[in-house]
Amino acid sequence: MENQELNQSYWSNRWAEKETGWDAGKITTPIKEYVDQIEDKDAKILIPGCGSAHEATYLHEQGFKNVYICDWAEAPLLDFAAKIPDFPKEHLLHSDFFKLEEHDFDYIIEQTFFCALPPNLRQAYATKTSAMLKKGGKLSGLLFSFPLTTEGPPFGGSKAEYLTYFQAQFSKIQMEPCYNSIKPRAGAELFVIMEK
Repeated sequence: MENQELNQSYWSNRWAEKETGWDAGKITTPIKEYVDQIEDKDAKILIPGCGSAHEATYLHEQGFKNVYICDWAEAPLLDFAAKIPDFPKEHLLHSDFFKLEEHDFDYIIEQTFFCALPPNLRQAYATKTSAMLKKGGKLSGLLFSFPLTTEGPPFGGSKAEYLTYFQAQFSKIQMEPCYNSIKPRAGAELFVIMEK
């Protein structure tokens, strides 16, 4: 799939055809255990490439008031709005992530978005996430850890590669093998916490 246009119509078609193999059906254990440690219910949180947004559903149920979700495809946002009718409509962002103007986030939660991007956009992702976070804000979540090939999405990569994108953008980086991955992803994920 090298050089394929992973664009709005591509992702909309994946939703229409129900080709959503990345969807775990609920918030994954690593993300749940991480957000359970966030005490500030007013924290401004973004979930890019949100898909079914199970993370946002969980955060909403836990009383977080300032969660934003973004997707290129409109269908998952409409599905989410129907499922969670009291979620603020202005926090549903139907947009290209790289064109978002929202900023000053406390957290950006990464769950299968980075790995879905063409690898040539990884540096732009690192730059954009850093720009959207407030000082001290954190990019946290999961990156796949398996050899990078042209077949994808998802596209893999390694800690050494990922650090080349993020080291200039973030002052503190934790990037370690994930010990509590869901079973289908066991041994193939890194949990990251990167502070601006």
